Amino acid sequence: MLGRIIPKSNSSHRSRPEISIISDYSRNKAARPIPSRALYDKGFAPPQKAPRRRRERAGTIELLRPNPAQSVQATRRGATNTKPRERRANVAAAAANPRIHRMKVTLIPVTPFQQNCSLLVDEATRRAAVVDPGGDLDRIEAELEAQGVQLEKVLLTHGHVDHCAGAKTLADKYGVPIEGPQEDERFWIDMLPEQSVRFGFGHAQAFEPTRWLHDGDTVRFGEEELEVYHCPGHTPGHVIFFSRRHRVALVGDVLFAGSIGRTDFPRGNHADLIRSIREKLWPLGNDVMFVPGHGPVSTFGEERRGNPYVADNVPG
Repeated sequence: MLGRIIPKSNSSHRSRPEISIISDYSRNKAARPIPSRALYDKGFAPPQKAPRRRRERAGTIELLRPNPAQSVQATRRGATNTKPRERRANVAAAAANPRIHRMKVTLIPVTPFQQNCSLLVDEATRRAAVVDPGGDLDRIEAELEAQGVQLEKVLLTHGHVDHCAGAKTLADKYGVPIEGPQEDERFWIDMLPEQSVRFGFGHAQAFEPTRWLHDGDTVRFGEEELEVYHCPGHTPGHVIFFSRRHRVALVGDVLFAGSIGRTDFPRGNHADLIRSIREKLWPLGNDVMFVPGHGPVSTFGEERRGNPYVADNVPG
């Protein structure tokens, strides 16, 4: 169930790509690099419209955060505008300074809906969390093995089948807990067996998360900590995860590059969704880069400037 509203307006006003990113994982070995925007001091914002082939690949975001005061540098593998000398200097600085924290985010599009499952890796401990494993578990497991990391927990933003159908199976295989979403998602998770058959996902198990999450909670893996914000609207128990250290948020189907989540599902509420975005997401900062449940990443600042549904110049 694709979670975003498809905007009617053309988005050609958004910034054009300035660098190319080559994915770490590809079903199509001959696919061209994924365009993105230039790097910024505190993250980067790619264009709203990604090439059609992007949906076949996973991209990697590597985040360095000097602790506590220096700014974030966000890089992606294959970024052609990053000079080799600068890359070597960043790597050397990270190795020499134990106070520098690294987190890598690998996007793995899964299910027929091309949902952005995210593999988060704490580079210091090589421990990982998987966010929203909706399916295609072979791809997720292959990425875990390729990176040589230890899965510590499964995190869920909400209970839609394309985000959590594989959660129970993955958690059981690796013997790890499931944390999230908020308890109002129980009815969606209870419907997983029915929904998975309806949408052609095969068998999926209903489950009880190890821990339901609430606004103000935190989740940890390795030495990384993510803040939890309850953001109802798309679904009643939707949560998002925010790394204050790295200035990156995983927002599920609340917000997209150039769009917002649908609210025509059971217990969806448009007014709640707009309130969640403006009162929970925007205060985190314009510089925050976010990973949506579908499509390319962006920043809150970019969406406040040009999103046709929640930009600052849009009433309501």
